[in-house]
This record gives sequence, structure tokens and C-alpha cells, in this order.
Amino acid sequence: MDITMRLAQQPEADELLGRSPLAALVGMLLDQQVPMEWAFSGPYTIARRMGADDLDAHAIAAADPEAFAALLSEKPAVHRYPGSMAKRVQQLCAYLVEHYDGDAEAIWRGVGTGQELLKRLRELPGFGEQKAQIFLALLGKQLGVRPKGWREAAGGYGPANVYRSAADITGPESLAKVRAHKQEMKAAAKAAKTATAEQPAKTRKG
Repeated sequence: MDITMRLAQQPEADELLGRSPLAALVGMLLDQQVPMEWAFSGPYTIARRMGADDLDAHAIAAADPEAFAALLSEKPAVHRYPGSMAKRVQQLCAYLVEHYDGDAEAIWRGVGTGQELLKRLRELPGFGEQKAQIFLALLGKQLGVRPKGWREAAGGYGPANVYRSAADITGPESLAKVRAHKQEMKAAAKAAKTATAEQPAKTRKG
């Protein structure tokens, strides 16, 4: 891997994401409840604070949990919830050590189909269906990992030019489009929740 990425919107962090499968995976793990740029700059911050130029699954898995949490909590913090995310990052790395000898790229290296890759991603700690599909789309769209049926396996994140997730971000303009889409989805979900909450009251009146 040596790909130009624009997820962190800062050169050093994006450079690491482009050359390090583990950094890309950890960035995806961190991408929740914080802006995407914050999440995807996290791997670079972690590597720098560990005195390395890349993440090492073995070193992270073996790190003292309290010390690792403190490392992520240093200001500026790696995440809004650095303690809980430190635990998740260590769980992910421990899983990679156990199942892939610490080699994140082995998850998708030589994989036969998009469905098989999706299954492997779903099995990762901290990766539910949606996160697995988004990362699968990211692999296909930006990192050249395109097993048979990868777009279909990625669900709504697979099609080209949809601007729905981190997989579609290649610069500030596409980031703005993805952010707008997320805000629309959040507003729609809020409206649906409100409508559902009001339904029982209307039923009682009737």
C-alpha cells in the first residue's frame, strides 16, 4: 500500500493511512461520535506518541491498558472518549495478533469474494455491519481491494459517486458532501423518532 488519501485532511496523517493497512483499520474503528478528520488522524497521533512511524498490532496489544489509555487521553485527545476507544483499539489489535499474526492486510489479501471479506470485517472487534460495509467500500474505492462482488457486499456504500461515507472522501469538496448526507440522515432519523413517539399519544386520544 502506498496510496494518497484525504480522510484526515492533514498530510502526515493521510500519508500513514495510505501506506499502513493497520492505520486505515484503526481510523475506521475510531470513526464514530467524532468528526471524520479527527478519527482518521488518530492512527498518526498514536504512532507518534508510541515513538514509531507506523502502528504495530503486537506492541499495541501488549501495551499496559492504563498506559495506553493515558497515551490516547493526552491533549489533544485521540477521541472524544479516549479511554473506551483505547480499549477497543487494543481489542482489535489483540484479535489481529491472534487470527492474522498482527498483519491487518491479511484480512483482505487474496480474499475470493466481497461477501467473504465482509464476513471477515464483521468478525473484527468494534466492527458492526455498517462499519464493515463502509470499510469494504473504502478498500474497493480507494485502496484497490476489489474481490468479486465487492460493491454489492458493501451495500449502499458500494456504488460510485454516492458520497455517503468515508469511502467517498477524496478531498474537502467530497468531505462536505458526505457530511451533508450524514446530517440529512440524522435529521430523517430524528423526525422518524419524533413521529414514533407521538403515535401512542394520538392512539390514546382516539
